[in-house]
Amino acid sequence: MELTSWLALLAVVSVGAISPGPSLAVVMRNTLAGGRGHGVATALGHGVGVGLYALITALGLAVLVTRYGLVFDVIRYGGALFLAWLGIKALLAKKAPPLPSASAAPALARRQGAFEGFMIAFLNPQLAVFFVALFSQFVTADTSAIQSVIMMLTAGGVDALWYVLVALVLSRGPVLAWLNSKAVWIDKLTGVILLALAIKIIW
Repeated sequence: MELTSWLALLAVVSVGAISPGPSLAVVMRNTLAGGRGHGVATALGHGVGVGLYALITALGLAVLVTRYGLVFDVIRYGGALFLAWLGIKALLAKKAPPLPSASAAPALARRQGAFEGFMIAFLNPQLAVFFVALFSQFVTADTSAIQSVIMMLTAGGVDALWYVLVALVLSRGPVLAWLNSKAVWIDKLTGVILLALAIKIIW
């Protein structure tokens, strides 16, 4: 892949990564609920999910998702249910005691964060549509496996780096303290947003 082509790919996936949506809401909430470790784990899990979609698209497998309505709908409705579950969990959450440090997060919470981040990406078939449209400009019959891996690492890496940055900024002492003071309202707002997105997907 030529440098100019890679830079064009980098620019597009960067814009896609920073666009607000359910992923940002989940990373923000998990950072608030579990601190830096929880937020970073969520970000990395999401990056893996995005990278996986990028890889299967580069390998041509995303056609199964975009062409066959049943496969697309199963993933789409699964994603809606997962968003609804996260939304309900946020609405029912009770204010947790402040964490002793911004980086404190039990291993279980980090694993849960990574799982939620991955599933938010994996259960979003629109990612397949996005990457099919994007990679059609870069993938040819001569595209090598190494080039496919480069595209995967670019998409997943940019996504993970963006959300890790979000988690690091939000987990800074003064910022986290302010967010903790508004935790109940942030949870409620996040829950409403996620439920609204779930309903939008279904309808």
